[in-house]
Amino acid sequence: MSNILEVKSVVKQYADYTALNEVSLTVPKGSIYGLLGPNGAGKTSLIRIINQITMPDSGEIILDGEKLNPSHVSTIGYMPEERGLYKTMKVGEQCLYLAQLKGLSKAEAKRELEYWFDRLEIQGWWNKKMQELSKGMAQKVQFVVTVLHKPKLLILDEPFSGFDPVNANLIKDEIIELNRKGTSVIFSTHRMESVEEMCDHIALIHKSNKLIEGKLSDVKKQFRTNNYEVGILTDNIEGLMYDLSQKFTLSQTDFKSLHDELKLQINIGTSTPNELLNLLIQRGQVTHFMEKIPSVNDIFIKTVTD
Repeated sequence: MSNILEVKSVVKQYADYTALNEVSLTVPKGSIYGLLGPNGAGKTSLIRIINQITMPDSGEIILDGEKLNPSHVSTIGYMPEERGLYKTMKVGEQCLYLAQLKGLSKAEAKRELEYWFDRLEIQGWWNKKMQELSKGMAQKVQFVVTVLHKPKLLILDEPFSGFDPVNANLIKDEIIELNRKGTSVIFSTHRMESVEEMCDHIALIHKSNKLIEGKLSDVKKQFRTNNYEVGILTDNIEGLMYDLSQKFTLSQTDFKSLHDELKLQINIGTSTPNELLNLLIQRGQVTHFMEKIPSVNDIFIKTVTD
C-alpha cells in the first residue's frame, strides 16, 4: 500500500449538527500531512474517529491497508491539543503506565523512556509530579508518551502550543527525524509557517467539508496569480512604465529617485514570464525577478473567505 491512511466518505453528526460531511482524505505513507481548517471546521471530529474515540455515522477508515480496528491503537500515536496527563502522578511512573497501555513491556518501556529522556534532556524529571512542571515541560512529557511506542502514524494536534521558540524548534526537529525514519505524520495546526516549513501534503476542511487536498507544491500551483515582483535600474522610468502598461497590469511601484532601484509588482495575465523579462531587459538592468507564489496562509484565507 502506498497510503498509510484512507478516509472514505466519512459522515459524523451530533444531533442536528453535521461535523463531517462525506469527507474523504488520502494520507501517503511517509508524508507530513497538514490537516488545516478554522475552528469548528471538523478537524478534531475526524482525528477522534481515526483514534477510535468516537465512531463515524457512515463511511470507513483504512489504516495501512486494513479496515480500522481496535488492534490499531498500538500503531497510532496521538497528541491532542488538550493534554491529558495526570497532574499528581510522577512523570516516570505515568510514562511507564501509558507505554504499557500501548503494548510495550515494562522493560521495553524503560529502554525507550531512557532514550527519549536523554534525547530531550529531561533525565531529572523522573520523580517529579506533573503539577510541578511548567506547561512547556509537561508538553515534552506528552510528546514522549506519544512517540515512544514507535507508531506508524503520528497525529499531532497543535504540537507547538505552550513551547518557547527553542523547545518548539527542538520538537519540530524530532518530528522531522521521526518522519525521516518512516513515521507518517498528520499535523493539525493554525501556525501556517510550520505547515509551510514541514508539510509536503495538505488538506483544508471548512464547515464540515473538504475543500482542498493534495501535494503542497501542486496546491500552490493551483492558486498561482501570475503576479511577479521585479527590480530594475533604468534611466527612463516613464518609457518603461508606458511599455509595461501596454501589455501587463502594474499593481504596485516603489522607488525613491531616478538612481535607485525601481521595484514593481506586475501581473502578466496570459503573457509568459519571458515576455515580461525581455521587455525589462530592453529598458534597464534587471536586479530582481521572482514569481509571487501564494503562501499557505494566503491560500487558507482566500479559500475560507471565498
